[in-house]
Amino acid sequence: MSGPSHDKSLYRERDIVPITRALLSVSDKRDLLTLAEALAGAGVEIVSTGSTAQTIRDAGFAVTDVAQVTGFPESLDGRVKTLHPAVHSGLLADLRLESHEEQLAELGISPFQLVVVNLYPFVETVASGAQGDDVIEQIDIGGPAMVRASAKNHANVAIVVSPDAYPSIIDAVAAGGTSLAQRRTLAREAFQHTASYDTAVAAWFVDNDGSSNDGSSNAGGTDAAAPASADAFAATVTLGGELQQTLRYGENSHQKAALYARPDGHGIAQATQLHGKEMSYNNFVDADAAVRAAYDFIYPAVAIIKHANPCGIAVAKPKAPDAIASAHQRAHECDPVSAFGGVIAANRIVTLKMAETVKEIFTEVLVAPGFEDAALDVLKTKKNLRLLQLPDGFEREDTEVRQISGGLLVQDTDRFAPVDPAVTAASWTLATGEPADEETIVDLVFAWKACRAVKSNGILLAHNGASVGVGMGQVNRVDSCQLAVTRAGDRAAGSVAASDAFFPFADGLQVLLDAGVKAVVQPGGSVRDEEVIQAAEAAGITMYFTGERHFFH
Repeated sequence: MSGPSHDKSLYRERDIVPITRALLSVSDKRDLLTLAEALAGAGVEIVSTGSTAQTIRDAGFAVTDVAQVTGFPESLDGRVKTLHPAVHSGLLADLRLESHEEQLAELGISPFQLVVVNLYPFVETVASGAQGDDVIEQIDIGGPAMVRASAKNHANVAIVVSPDAYPSIIDAVAAGGTSLAQRRTLAREAFQHTASYDTAVAAWFVDNDGSSNDGSSNAGGTDAAAPASADAFAATVTLGGELQQTLRYGENSHQKAALYARPDGHGIAQATQLHGKEMSYNNFVDADAAVRAAYDFIYPAVAIIKHANPCGIAVAKPKAPDAIASAHQRAHECDPVSAFGGVIAANRIVTLKMAETVKEIFTEVLVAPGFEDAALDVLKTKKNLRLLQLPDGFEREDTEVRQISGGLLVQDTDRFAPVDPAVTAASWTLATGEPADEETIVDLVFAWKACRAVKSNGILLAHNGASVGVGMGQVNRVDSCQLAVTRAGDRAAGSVAASDAFFPFADGLQVLLDAGVKAVVQPGGSVRDEEVIQAAEAAGITMYFTGERHFFH
């Protein structure tokens, strides 16, 4: 269905539009009175609603309640305030058309030239832990209607959705009115604002399907990232984010780049930078990969990342002296050469001892849930070291989205349950050899989890809770095995190995066996599994099949 149309020859040009009447309805009261003072001082009639009107009135400025304009009281506990022709005709009248001007006169309705609206704090309410009807009541209806109406009619109306725009509006009032270019920019920002808002609401409904046996709201919801079938994915996907910063450049210096953050996010995009140079595009990518690796473990863990691949991962027992410092030291020892200029993530607060070690190593970024004060003092002596503190409640998203030409790929996040190693290994199948002892099982589980952070084809060798050799991103598994063994050197003997996918032939496994690997964990499932099993049996090693793979592209 098409919208109304008009003969274009009837339109009258409008660039500068003086502001004589403004509608204000905001939940965010920042700088509201500064704006109200400027409007009142310029003789602008201020129309407002509820608490906004009361705030302006209490400050001594004249204000007209919306109910006086509509002749209808606010009703249904405030659900209906501005949804009235006396308001929306004043927002949507296109005064470039004489016919619209005449109709307003006949109806006795005055137009608005400025609308200042920000929406109910839906995202903040969800973030606070509210559930059910408490969240539903923060779904704004009248606000988005006013924003969209005003943005559509930007030829005549300036729409403001953020206090950040107040200074430019105050300047425009003083200069005689808003320009068409300014109103177009504000309209674009307004539609982006409502799109982001609707995306947040839709996401909440996906995560909270409301289906429980008694018909009440289901706060836990159904995880759309773990659908029971393909039909469980939403029919449409809308991605929303707010510009956080324009980056110096992208992956390479000739590429432009920017960081956007979801208002409801609790990830690397919401981390607080405590020190150091501005984050780059590659810094964010590597920091995210590092956090992804470190947070796979329930024990204190450190991951060191270079070009999105781990050059060292290690864990420490929780009761070990200065466990996080120990984990970092052992992760660094895996490949000190590659760790130069790397990105480090820790899943525990960075201690002074860890900081003193990091200080001696050229590092691009260190990200953690927190830092001891003394650790910060030490680390801040490194002028260029970027220090990121993860937000409270940090968590990895349940779904991953990747852009491809012409569309998006969406999948469940590949993650491990935060359980004891013995629980993880209990689901494995012993393919060859004797059952591993407890110490070896712990190392195998560590290697299996750490290998998930390695770009496929991925092979990781480990010993005593630390990686000792990593073979990543090769186009065949034999090369990955050779790379892992080469990097491990003498440390390969007596280590355990994990492969992110099955061995298609015995040749890759044989490389590990010849290097002295004592136990292997892999998915299994190759048509040549028997050939691989025979090679393992001939070497007398223990090999487990997990029944699942962990490709990482």
